[in-house]
Amino acid sequence: MKKDIHPENYRPVVFEDLASGAQFLIGSTIATTATTTFEGKEYPKAIVEISSKSHPFYTGEDRTLDKAGRVERFKQRAAKKK
Repeated sequence: MKKDIHPENYRPVVFEDLASGAQFLIGSTIATTATTTFEGKEYPKAIVEISSKSHPFYTGEDRTLDKAGRVERFKQRAAKKK
């Protein structure tokens, strides 16, 4: 790897998927104050709502991911217009 091409705050960060609980160790510059232990070492932790471990496209599951009720509101508006 070339030296001095990454920002100073580039470091390994654990990303945790809220939907599946999966954790990934990836190099990142994301700002976070939370920490977690991953494979015996402590790393900064960032939380993501969805990743490849829980996204229907990658898992093959047929489900609706709707935290804010947007699909239901859309269906209600569409029904009113008909």
